[in-house]
Amino acid sequence: MKFQCLVFILVVLFALVATNQAISTSGSRPININDPHVIEIANFAVTEYNKKNNEAKLKFEKVINGISTTINDETSYRLTLAANNGSSSNNYAVNVLEKPSKNYTLTFFALIQA
Repeated sequence: MKFQCLVFILVVLFALVATNQAISTSGSRPININDPHVIEIANFAVTEYNKKNNEAKLKFEKVINGISTTINDETSYRLTLAANNGSSSNNYAVNVLEKPSKNYTLTFFALIQA
């Protein structure tokens, strides 16, 4: 099982690298992990995940890293964040789409397996 998880993680990482290389020429940029707007987006992601998963009680801790890409007035934030589930802290990969007027949509939220 651990081998399968490792293979899955490697496939996802390779896909992300390939996607990042393709997007990087079209306006992708690193984010400031201390920017209040980025922290607001990360908090939104955790809150929205908890709403969609009734048993989830994650508490946002911090943004670890991320990039943003703006296309047609919409900004996609791909973040790695730390959140606590009450007994341990874990890292999560999230993607939040921001439309004009600060309308956020959580499009991806997944635990990063260690």
